[in-house]
Amino acid sequence: MLVAILSAFLGGLILNLMPCVFPIISLKAFGLVRQGGDPHHMRREGVAFFAGTLLAMLALAGILIALRAGGQAVGWGFQLQSPLVVGLLMLTLLGAALNLTGLFEIGIGLQRIGQNLDGEDGLMGAALTGALAVVVATPCAGPFMAGAIGFALVQPPLAALAIFAVLAVGVAAPFTILSFSPGLARRLPRPGPWMTVLKQALAFPMLGAAAWLLWVFSLQTGSAGLALLLGCALLLGFTCWLFGMAQRRGMAGRSSRGLYGAAAMGLGAIALVGALPGSVLYAGNKSDTAQTGAVTTSSAEVKPVAWSPERVVQERAAGHPVFVDFSAAWCLTCKVNEKAVLSTNAFKNAVRRTGTSYMVADSTNYDARIEDAMMRLGRSGLPLYLIYPAKGGDPVILPQVLDVNMAVAALEQAAGDKG
Repeated sequence: MLVAILSAFLGGLILNLMPCVFPIISLKAFGLVRQGGDPHHMRREGVAFFAGTLLAMLALAGILIALRAGGQAVGWGFQLQSPLVVGLLMLTLLGAALNLTGLFEIGIGLQRIGQNLDGEDGLMGAALTGALAVVVATPCAGPFMAGAIGFALVQPPLAALAIFAVLAVGVAAPFTILSFSPGLARRLPRPGPWMTVLKQALAFPMLGAAAWLLWVFSLQTGSAGLALLLGCALLLGFTCWLFGMAQRRGMAGRSSRGLYGAAAMGLGAIALVGALPGSVLYAGNKSDTAQTGAVTTSSAEVKPVAWSPERVVQERAAGHPVFVDFSAAWCLTCKVNEKAVLSTNAFKNAVRRTGTSYMVADSTNYDARIEDAMMRLGRSGLPLYLIYPAKGGDPVILPQVLDVNMAVAALEQAAGDKG
């Protein structure tokens, strides 16, 4: 239990460096600079961010534990197997990016930007940012996390919630410590015109994340879903523009009710799309993701096949080592490993040379058999890499962060065990 708690805390700390979380933390640090280092407000904002992170993590963990108690084989990041959730998260990040560009402001008038930060709006914003950090962290499963989460999900509910709470503490710790350390805060640059440039620049990582989620959504739902989400994105952009125009008219003392009404109608139209019965948002397109992870080389074709328990048994009976890549389009760590290791000539040549059967278990959309297999291995988060030795025996679990030499050596060792 102690090892799981320590692993959860370290995993939460590392999540701050992941590309899905780092922009969020940067925005909060930017907020501390903007408010000028007031220790009282910094502490309050740190507490609000911590509370938002903790409550969001516990809510996510509670849903996950309840689903598993009800017989559902789901794991970390399970919500991203739903096209509806992926689409909503994509639109949320797009809206956040448009806000950072200055197209519109949230919660305060244009003449009060940077003021009233000690009020409820500022604290609520900090709490919501903490919650958003948890949501966007789910595609990432860095070192230490998989074992901790896998252990948590086989414990009684209270013990599991405690481990998830420690994970949240790890995520929130850097910003919370900064907010309680006036000495560190004084080292931050002075407020100035550069802040506007930085704020606008931070919109681009958000746009990049939104584009990536759009791609994931297209794999889950196909071309019809892609067209639908692009239409919603266009409508959201138009709605944000109307909202920003209404804010500017209001600050100039002019009536803006009509614009606010039009903006509200735009948001209502987006919500209506998601509520339509039979929408592609509720049904993944398995055929679009069946070949995820396929690799081809010019010297020798190495094409992974879709994983199944029966296929693993068949290949092992034939005396072949088996490499299984549990992956998903929404898993950033999976994609980094795929590019840096699994798609290299060294790895592909090793697969061919050792006669390894290469399989991909694609969790882009929900697959109960994949989730059940991971649960039996005590793992809940992606990526997961297994190598079954040719001679038989239990599979070897590779680290979540791969390197080429390690992966090639593992393949050669598994093949060398034939005799």
